[in-house]
Amino acid sequence: MFRIKHFIKQSWLLIVSAFVFGLLIAVTNAALSGRITGNEEDELNNLMRSLIVDAKDFEKVIKEAQIPGGKGKVNQTDIYRAIGSGNRNVGFAFVAVGAGFADKIKLVIAVDGDCERFFGFKVLSSNETPGFGSRIKEDEFGGQFRGVPTSVLEVVKTGDVEKIDSQIVAISGATVSSEAVVKIFNTYIGEIKRQLQEKGLISNGK
Repeated sequence: MFRIKHFIKQSWLLIVSAFVFGLLIAVTNAALSGRITGNEEDELNNLMRSLIVDAKDFEKVIKEAQIPGGKGKVNQTDIYRAIGSGNRNVGFAFVAVGAGFADKIKLVIAVDGDCERFFGFKVLSSNETPGFGSRIKEDEFGGQFRGVPTSVLEVVKTGDVEKIDSQIVAISGATVSSEAVVKIFNTYIGEIKRQLQEKGLISNGK
C-alpha cells in the first residue's frame, strides 16, 4: 500500500512539473514569437537585396504559392517582386526548400524581371556537413547559378565553374548536397514561372 501511495504521489509531482515547464515554454515562445518572426523577415529581406542589387523595396505579389514537390507533397512559398527606381520591376525572389544530405536546405532564389535568368541564390538555413556540404554557401559553387537561363539544370562532376550554362559542377566530396541544391531549383522554377505568367506579372513568351 505504501508503495502504491508513493508511486501516485511521485506521478502527480511529475505531471505537475511537466505542466509547469510546458506552460513556461509556451509563454516564452509566445513572448518571443514576434521578435523571431521579425528577425526572419529581416534576414530574408537582406538576402533578397544582396541578390537583386537594384531593388529599393520588395512587394509580396503571390502569397503561399503551391509548389508540387513529388510523392504527393506540396510546398508553399511567397513570391516577392523587387521594385527598383521609377517603380520598375527589377526581379522576383522566393524561398525554396528541399532535402539535403543531413537535413532540409532552405534557399532564397532570385530571378530577373522577366524570369528568364537566375540572379543566383543565398542559403537561408542548412545543416550540411561542415567543410563539405556546407560549401554550397561559397561563391565558387553559388556563382555558377548567376546569369543561367531559368530552365532545367544538370549536375556534372567535372567542368568549368566559370562557364555560365545549365551544367552545374558539383562540389568535390559533396555531390549529394550539390544535387540537392540543383533539385530545389528544378522543383520550383517551372511552377514559379507558370504562376507569374498566370498572374500577368511576366510575359507568357508567346
